Amino acid sequence: MIGLPMRRLFPLFALFFSLPALAETNPAWTTPLPPFQIADHLYYVGSEDLAAYLVTTPAGNILINANLDTSPPQIRASIETLGFQWADTKILLNGQAHYDHMGGAAEILRETHAKNMVMEGDADVVESGGRTDFLAASGSVPPYPPARVDRVLHDGDTVELGGITLTAHKTAGHTRGCTTWILPVHLPGEPADRVRNVVIVGGVSFWSDFHFIDRPGQPTSYPGIAQDFANTFRVLRSLPCDIFLGAHGGYFRLKTKLPRLARSGPQVFLDAAGYQAFVTRNEADFEAALKKGQ
Repeated sequence: MIGLPMRRLFPLFALFFSLPALAETNPAWTTPLPPFQIADHLYYVGSEDLAAYLVTTPAGNILINANLDTSPPQIRASIETLGFQWADTKILLNGQAHYDHMGGAAEILRETHAKNMVMEGDADVVESGGRTDFLAASGSVPPYPPARVDRVLHDGDTVELGGITLTAHKTAGHTRGCTTWILPVHLPGEPADRVRNVVIVGGVSFWSDFHFIDRPGQPTSYPGIAQDFANTFRVLRSLPCDIFLGAHGGYFRLKTKLPRLARSGPQVFLDAAGYQAFVTRNEADFEAALKKGQ
């Protein structure tokens, strides 16, 4: 099955998964969310805030983000609720190598036998289970089960399956190999020849454990991190975006948009202005941190 009519998807919002309660720092990371369609061949299968996306094709499916090590049952339940098969997951992609986005990778790969494709800079982190992350010593990014990497991606690489093509943009800083994905899609109800550009942001945030300026007793988090962040914002500003998505629902105001989905359809995710505002706001935060000498 390649797609589901929207009228069949909207009732799914009345469903709730019977999964065990999981203790995590942020409840929104583990609270199940009924899955929904974003566009033809593109579905949301994550939790309230940890986003995961299913891209369906005639040759099998692509999953973007594995989330926490406790997340695979929730993601699987979402995929199967939509009528797709867990075993049809052929490729696993991700936006960043932190535990809240790749913690479940090892289990997903073991259960589905999917190919794991990770951007350079993050590939070794995934294979180490987060232990080689530049923030590992700070304790702010816990380790997770190591996962094999089948293909190391580079900036501008494409991933193709069943006639669907995604493009990987390296948007480093949050992690060394943080990745923003681009995908052309068609929205149900629009003219057949109209194509919309989806942007799935991997991550742009930072906190006190990040250091951009080299100083005695406090070296930079990694050489070139400030340049990576600056380049990331340049890249993000240049990307054509109609549908704004991200590794966290909070990036693209999922909680605000979701109540309107049943009434207005997937057009609620058309948010070019929101995307540009997100980039501008986070770039300003980064520049302010530089001025403060972080």
